[in-house]
Amino acid sequence: MNVTAIIILLSVGLAAGYLSGLVGIGGGLVIVPVLVLALSYSQQLAQGTTLFMFLFPIGILGVMQYYKNGNVDWKAAVLIGSTFIIGSYYGSKAAVEIDEALLKKIFGSFIILIGLKLIFFK
Repeated sequence: MNVTAIIILLSVGLAAGYLSGLVGIGGGLVIVPVLVLALSYSQQLAQGTTLFMFLFPIGILGVMQYYKNGNVDWKAAVLIGSTFIIGSYYGSKAAVEIDEALLKKIFGSFIILIGLKLIFFK
């Protein structure tokens, strides 16, 4: 794993944690697209790696299936998870200070942008 990939993985963990705290999204909504689009993971490898990050106590049975089929990058999952916790703390701190209507707009816009990117671009 090269330095650029490590930086991307740590950054996505921080960003996903922040957004999880800010708008209550699951980390997979952020992490899976980054792994697929920025690091060229297959969809299965991205999903398996993200599930591994959430392994305890969530997702153990799903992770076992992905792992048996070679679709878990445990090193990437550990790196993402190590910064996710920091991001979720600061994201939640920001969310409680933001007006609810604005927070709903941020959340909706984020989902639309990610959806459009996944539908119309490689």
